Amino acid sequence: MPVPELIRIVSRDSPMALAQVARVQTELDARFPGVRTEVVPVKTTGDKWLGDLAEVEGKGAFTKEVDAALLAGAADLAVHCVKDVPADRPLPAGTVFAAFLKRDDIRDALVHPGGLTLDALPAGTRIGTSSVRRVAQLAATHPHLECVPFRGNANRRLAKLAAGEADALLLAVSGLERIGRRDVISEVLSPEVMMPPIGAGILALQCREGDTDLIDAVSELGDPDTHREATAERMFLHVLQGHCNSPIAGFARVDHGELSLRACVFTPDGKIRLNAHEWAGRLDPATLGTSVAVALLRQGAREIIDGIPH
Repeated sequence: MPVPELIRIVSRDSPMALAQVARVQTELDARFPGVRTEVVPVKTTGDKWLGDLAEVEGKGAFTKEVDAALLAGAADLAVHCVKDVPADRPLPAGTVFAAFLKRDDIRDALVHPGGLTLDALPAGTRIGTSSVRRVAQLAATHPHLECVPFRGNANRRLAKLAAGEADALLLAVSGLERIGRRDVISEVLSPEVMMPPIGAGILALQCREGDTDLIDAVSELGDPDTHREATAERMFLHVLQGHCNSPIAGFARVDHGELSLRACVFTPDGKIRLNAHEWAGRLDPATLGTSVAVALLRQGAREIIDGIPH
């Protein structure tokens, strides 16, 4: 198959995002020796804005400039964290996901300078996080802890923790691994303790839909199980039409070839939690995502989501 001599890869310019691009470059080089790659870094609105994401287009604030570079022809391939790509609306016209890389760890981690576990944290401990998903779950299970707003990339959050702006952090295990900082983890939280966001641990490769040679080449980097999981999760979120202030969590999993999806919708204070869990059986991944979303809508998810300001 013909592979372009040069592949220009656009990405956010944070250390984690560039580490993700480096992974893609390594995988491209291993499969297509001699291919040249060039990084096109961009600073997104979400990276520059440290306030409430709802004030700057929600999750789209992390992808708008990347999409624009791809569509303008300034780059050929975009690397995204799937959890940051809005699912309540389609990808920008003229673009497609060419591959979902093999999924990394979906779990969240507690970072505490003293090495304490979540259950050992004393009352009043300040947890740095701006994730409504994490805040809702902590409010339900550890109401004696205090969440303080923390935005910025992982390196910046770790620096703010060291400066004393919080007593502990909640961060994604996969993100810490990508920047080589697994050493700061005090405890890895199971999904039963802290349900992950939709798309956790998945990197997606996006191309212009007309670049068929590149799409065919890049698709070889994709992982079939991750593709099924991502498809189910994103359809679930699309049907729910959740916004960036919606505490929605969940994950799909392929186990011995069988696909399942477990998901939750919370009120921001964590006092109400709606749960659904289904196996695909003969259903395709997108239909499974739709079915789980409908199960939560029947429980009142629409009223919860629409009742949250955004």
